[in-house]
Amino acid sequence: MTTDRMPPAAPRPLSIVIAAAGTGGHIYPGLALADALIAAAPGTAVAIVGTPRGLESRLVPEAGYPLHLYPMVPLTGRTAARLPLAASRSTRRARMLLRQLQADVAVSMGGYGGVPLALAARSLGVPLVVHEAHPVPGRANALTARFATLAAYSFPAVAERLPRGRSVLTGSPVFRPLDVPGRAALRARARAERGLTDEDFVVFIFGGSQGAVTLNRLALGCAERWRDRPRLRIRLKTGAAHLAGVSAQITAEGLGARIDAHDYIDSMSAEYAACDLVVSRAGAGTVTELALAGVPSILVPFAAAVDDHQRHNAQTLVDAGAARMVLDAEATAAVVAPLIEALQADPSALAAMSTAAAGQARPGAAAHLAELVLAIGRERRQR
Repeated sequence: MTTDRMPPAAPRPLSIVIAAAGTGGHIYPGLALADALIAAAPGTAVAIVGTPRGLESRLVPEAGYPLHLYPMVPLTGRTAARLPLAASRSTRRARMLLRQLQADVAVSMGGYGGVPLALAARSLGVPLVVHEAHPVPGRANALTARFATLAAYSFPAVAERLPRGRSVLTGSPVFRPLDVPGRAALRARARAERGLTDEDFVVFIFGGSQGAVTLNRLALGCAERWRDRPRLRIRLKTGAAHLAGVSAQITAEGLGARIDAHDYIDSMSAEYAACDLVVSRAGAGTVTELALAGVPSILVPFAAAVDDHQRHNAQTLVDAGAARMVLDAEATAAVVAPLIEALQADPSALAAMSTAAAGQARPGAAAHLAELVLAIGRERRQR
């Protein structure tokens, strides 16, 4: 007698839901983690949640991940009075999403957009992983880390403010093309592609993902100051909203030989390789990338950043000897250009800053965090 038996059903892939909302500082690390999860465990179901207010509505679909939205508002500022109602509505929506997606792990990359997912995960018994990208925890993570299964962090200084025994230093996730320390191997090709010679001293200036008016103005002022110094070259990322105005000013003032302006940079790794010095904001992602690339920098923290976290970010590289810091109100060509000129004239100082920056790098952060998340998901399945 023979019997036909159905083969056992294949186990359902792990389902990971990531809150990555608001600014590029939360979204890009979330997407880097998503990529690392898929690379480590092909077939893993990854979904991103966020709010209608941030860049995730554009960046997440472009990256190819499903995006789910809920109506959360920032924890401070003009919308704070609406917080209780928004939090209640968004947490209910997040609970529904976690059930619908059969989530094995919820991950918050920080910021107000991660709070509803964290609260929903706690109420449903779904393991929660929180990632803190800054040396001082943001208000959202200070709240949600208290009940998280695991709190991952990027800077050693923040460890004492996170739960003991449930915290791990991972570094900050970045996309794989940037996740390789050093830039020497790319330098010759990157400079040739940009029409730069070995004699050029190249300053790469950029704000956050949307640019920065202060730094655009600074770049133009430096270009004017260096009009008759042909070996000083500026590469400027303006942000999409500012390119037309900056380009018009470059043309009107005849500064095209000193400055190249772009709204967006396709390959930040190549841009870091081509430059000699960076002048930039000090978001957690930027500080992480500067360390991975080993680039010396002058950092201009965004003065309105919540809890002044960009200044704390910048201070980590300053303390390591990898950067100089200039406050936003002082970030003019009259102040910054002489700093750049002094570094140009002192190659040994630049080299020491580069070495110090590389010493702060933590490559493989996305892969490390992905393995932790997957391990928590697998453990939950085995219960």
